[in-house]
Amino acid sequence: MAQVPTGTLFSVASTYAAAKTVTALSNASEGVVTCTAHGYSTNDVVEISSGWGRLNKRVFEITSLTTDTFKLNRMDTSSTTYFPAGTGTGTVRKVTAFTQLTKIMAPQSSGGDPKQVNYKFVEADVEYSINDGFTATSYTLELDDDDTTSGYTALRALTDTQTDTVLKMLMRSGARTYIPCTVALNDVPQLQDGQINRIRCQFAGNNIHTRYPA
Repeated sequence: MAQVPTGTLFSVASTYAAAKTVTALSNASEGVVTCTAHGYSTNDVVEISSGWGRLNKRVFEITSLTTDTFKLNRMDTSSTTYFPAGTGTGTVRKVTAFTQLTKIMAPQSSGGDPKQVNYKFVEADVEYSINDGFTATSYTLELDDDDTTSGYTALRALTDTQTDTVLKMLMRSGARTYIPCTVALNDVPQLQDGQINRIRCQFAGNNIHTRYPA
């Protein structure tokens, strides 16, 4: 179904709980994380640090909890080629607070494109190309030049510390997208006749974003 951007809410992870040790991570259609006495709840948002490169630093909502385990919602780890058995352990930390970003304009995404390697054999007169992974997905937002909002304060702090965070997009339909990232806020006002003063923030993606339907 067609959708429009109007009504989309943007926020950044501004507070995390302490990281907990992941002692096992299964190969399954939805990866099961073993984390003793994790204390999490269904639909909590967590960031995973893992020995699996395709999972490391990614962000998920969680489901199917027991005292010591939970599932990474919609994260298929069944392939032992991409997710070698027994090597996915690491840490997990819960996002305990998101801070909404207000007065957003001109959201733009970039990246996610294939990284191509071109090559040619001596006996051939044509080139070949193969994909060598993908570029990180990043995002850029323009905001009203208002340094009194809680969103500005959060972006300024994340820029100064350069710590990992999460950009959350909540569509009007209820669909969610999570982009693990670091933040770079340029709060020098952009001045243009006929426009309000704006500042710009870039979110440099870490690994792959995660999407959930409404």
